[in-house]
Amino acid sequence: MTTLRDAAMKSKAWPFEEARRVLKRYEKKDPDKGHVLFETGYGPSGLPHLGTFGEVARTTMIRRAFEMISDIPTRMICFSDDMDGMRKVPENVPRQDMLRQHLQQPLTTVPDPFGEYDSFGAHNNAMLRRFLDTFGFEYEFISATEFYKSGRFDETLLRAAERYDAIMEVMLASLREERQQTYSCFLPVSPTSGRVLYVPIRHIDAKGGTITFDDENGQELTLPITGGNVKLQWKPDFGARWAALDVDFEMYGKDHSTNTPIYDRICEILGGRKPEHFTYELFLDQHGQKISKSKGNGLSIDEWLTYAATESLSYFMFQKPKTAKRMYFDVIPKAVDEYHQQLRGYPDQTPEQQLANPVWHIHGGDVPASDMVVPFQMLLNLASVAGAKDKDGLWGFIRRYAPEASPETHPGLDQAAGFAVRYFTDFVAPTRQFRAPTDVERRALEDLAGRLAAWDQLADPEALQSMVFAIGKDHGFEPLRDWFSALYQVLLGADQGPRFGGFIALYGIDETRALIEKALAGELAGPASSLV
Repeated sequence: MTTLRDAAMKSKAWPFEEARRVLKRYEKKDPDKGHVLFETGYGPSGLPHLGTFGEVARTTMIRRAFEMISDIPTRMICFSDDMDGMRKVPENVPRQDMLRQHLQQPLTTVPDPFGEYDSFGAHNNAMLRRFLDTFGFEYEFISATEFYKSGRFDETLLRAAERYDAIMEVMLASLREERQQTYSCFLPVSPTSGRVLYVPIRHIDAKGGTITFDDENGQELTLPITGGNVKLQWKPDFGARWAALDVDFEMYGKDHSTNTPIYDRICEILGGRKPEHFTYELFLDQHGQKISKSKGNGLSIDEWLTYAATESLSYFMFQKPKTAKRMYFDVIPKAVDEYHQQLRGYPDQTPEQQLANPVWHIHGGDVPASDMVVPFQMLLNLASVAGAKDKDGLWGFIRRYAPEASPETHPGLDQAAGFAVRYFTDFVAPTRQFRAPTDVERRALEDLAGRLAAWDQLADPEALQSMVFAIGKDHGFEPLRDWFSALYQVLLGADQGPRFGGFIALYGIDETRALIEKALAGELAGPASSLV
């Protein structure tokens, strides 16, 4: 009999494939540290975006898959590089002029432009942790500032001084000639200005654990490498962190992929074992540009959660991590409905199929039942034709369609109804474009209205869908999808829509007939028309 662990060891779902690579590291003996360490890195140079969330969500999925196939304990660290100097002011935060006065200072010494935390770095760290906690992720948070200043990084920093020439050989080979002249893997923090300095290093005293350099005012200074006086450049920092923490797995975006050999080699120079990596494709905004913390383009986590539940975002992150993803508001409805389709299919699947189902990875095997008896896209269309201002305006229709449903028994559906009204108000209503029917479409719509007037059966979605389908064939629509496109464009002011039989059952037979009569009378056609 095949066990779930046996099935997991053969599963082609990408989290299991990655988990098996991590397990292979310890096929001969368990880790000396007693656990497998998964790490995610984050640069708090701007407000956290969905890419940062994606790294934690996907790493969590791999960690859960690993726990299915191995008994070795696991930990996950979220590491914030908050000692990095602020190189530019993000475009989507207040008090820009104030922030410009603190360029190149560590993010944990830059004042918070929102006035809520001790620093801009602390503000962005708090935002990230709030988002991660909202999703229930299990992780340990590490601040680079605390890591450097507390002494936890001292041993690795001193070893970097001892092996400075080997690290520099790796780094210089990757740099242009003019950059080679001034480059050092060590960045001193100026005791006078507090800025992270990109300056040549005059002398490295590995035995004494100090560096000597010229401060911004021209004064020659010598500082201890330890105690937060010095930080590593970001590429050496990657490898040094892996060595210091003994990291087993870390994923990052495709833009890091060319640096992977550098990170790995520096980790090895410093006595570490390079971790397993996973490189994902980048996230893009609506214009196809890479999303950026400093620009604030693309969707934020808060924006997604304004219009959909957390699970839909996790579902979106599971899908095709090796494919570039466009992150804009119009991807939300599809993600919601596909997530619930997977939930509904899960109970009837074989164990192998369940392990390949995104919902297993989203919920760690503890998969809930879906209570979305009405698809999200259908709720959007209902909000459109009903002129609903809040979710209560949708529940009268929902109860008629599904008498067993109520806000109390179907809390997910109730929440989705509220999201649908909000989404419709903000994104659909301002852009609706109704059109008048053609002569052929008019005759078909008249036929549909007549058949609805004579309908004496229950409002069964499949029976109504078959009737709508037959009308399209009777009136010669070829291909038949042109008939359904006409229904959406003429009656809903949209290019796409739901299965129309289900829509009729939800909205009501008499209500749908009245909607058709409005369209035939020319009361809908025109931009952003009101149906109420």
